[in-house]
Amino acid sequence: MTDSAEGLRERRRAETTRTLIRAARRSTAEHGLAGFTLEELCSEAEVSRRTFFNYFASKDDAVLGIPLERSDAAAIARFLAGASDESGISPNLLTDLALLAEERWRALDIAPDTVQDLFRAVEKEPRLLARMIELGFEGEQFDARLIEQRENLLPGDLRGQVAAQVIGALVRSATGEFLKPGNAESFTRIFERRIGAARDLFATQTALMGTPE
Repeated sequence: MTDSAEGLRERRRAETTRTLIRAARRSTAEHGLAGFTLEELCSEAEVSRRTFFNYFASKDDAVLGIPLERSDAAAIARFLAGASDESGISPNLLTDLALLAEERWRALDIAPDTVQDLFRAVEKEPRLLARMIELGFEGEQFDARLIEQRENLLPGDLRGQVAAQVIGALVRSATGEFLKPGNAESFTRIFERRIGAARDLFATQTALMGTPE
């Protein structure tokens, strides 16, 4: 397949993904998950039932924007290739994790109207909130494994887990500010301000010399 054909395929897939997400959020916000059928959702999005299951495993996943096929493979490859040749943890690890988070956010293509539909859908179906929290935890575990792979750490190394948790917490905080009514700043600007604050904070701290009695 040529690069142009591959690019067209990816654009069409991204557009179909967005169409299904928006239709699922709108329908859930108005009727609840049990208030519409998969056939009705597919009809609104102008796709077949078979096409839907090529993109999402369930209506829940469509509402939350969780596609079957990861959209961050290229960003992950760049992150894994960015390890330092120096011994120990790469000095650019947190920076590269932040860049990975920004690339993932841009790929979401979040617009104010569909975000409001997501909020309304969660209000209608509170169990979706629990799933969102679960996904956040799963994402941090996934990133911790990426860090272990990139930095040649043993499985379960606490440094990989903490690095993923720090960036995950900053992403959630930035997302909350980005979604506030009246916000005019980009997610990247809000997120990078928090990254800068975290970097300044860590630079001022002294290392613990031992565990308090």
